[in-house]
Amino acid sequence: METRSRSAEHVALFRALETARRHDRLFDDPYAAAFLHGSYRAVGVLARIPAVGRRVDRYIDSHYPAGPRGSAVARTRLIDDLVDAAVRDGATQLVLLGAGYDSRAYRLPSAAAVTAFEVDHPATQAAKRRLVQARVRPERRGHVRFVPVDLEHDDLAAALAAAGFAPGRTTVLVWEGVTNYLTAAVVDRTLRDVARVAPSGSRLVFTYVDRGAVDGSGDFDGLEEWVAVLRRGGEPWRFGLVPGEVPEYLAERGLRLEEDLSTRDAADRYLAPLGRNETAAQFYRVAQAEVL
Repeated sequence: METRSRSAEHVALFRALETARRHDRLFDDPYAAAFLHGSYRAVGVLARIPAVGRRVDRYIDSHYPAGPRGSAVARTRLIDDLVDAAVRDGATQLVLLGAGYDSRAYRLPSAAAVTAFEVDHPATQAAKRRLVQARVRPERRGHVRFVPVDLEHDDLAAALAAAGFAPGRTTVLVWEGVTNYLTAAVVDRTLRDVARVAPSGSRLVFTYVDRGAVDGSGDFDGLEEWVAVLRRGGEPWRFGLVPGEVPEYLAERGLRLEEDLSTRDAADRYLAPLGRNETAAQFYRVAQAEVL
């Protein structure tokens, strides 16, 4: 049975809206709209009219003051740049953990030069594969291998090996928008698996949520509206980290923290120079670590 994540569809909508901007966009994701259904698909189509697109952006931002849209597009561009940099520095494999509606394997020129592995729950991946088959030209998908894995129960290393993953080749792994929906035990096991299967010098780019936003101990503007949407969709956050503790946490699992930015920091880096004063969250973060 196919499953569809509402939170993943929200992010796909935000990417489609960003792509529709054309003149001051952070990235071009021509596949984002293909993941939308029902009213979301209609919004994605209408947003191609500039005046409508800007109005949709303002509507979303006014109803969700913590800035989920700004956070999503800023983190997308930041992760794109980190993947590009890793490939320039010698990575020859790309692993997308919990790939969901991520289209980097098909839209980034750097990804086309490496072997890409999309790792995801089998039920979720079934719909993704059909969409890719229908929407992505054969020459843009020949380098991608699908790896059906349930991170809560399956052996990640064994599944990657069966798909042709080469443990001796430098790899960049992306784990975007996933850790906050898992248990601490699953995050721990996955990070240890990454350090075990990827050779020294490989990079892991992952997102996480400040623990204070998960357990309610933090004081973050607009958090309540964001969390309420997740709860209504049956996808509450379950896991978070304290930013100051991340270096030690990663070191215990065979990884060294290289960079840790909030999506607010990413928005300052990418949106502000374009004159786009858009809200993004301080509690949603993007980190890059190196395998030791």
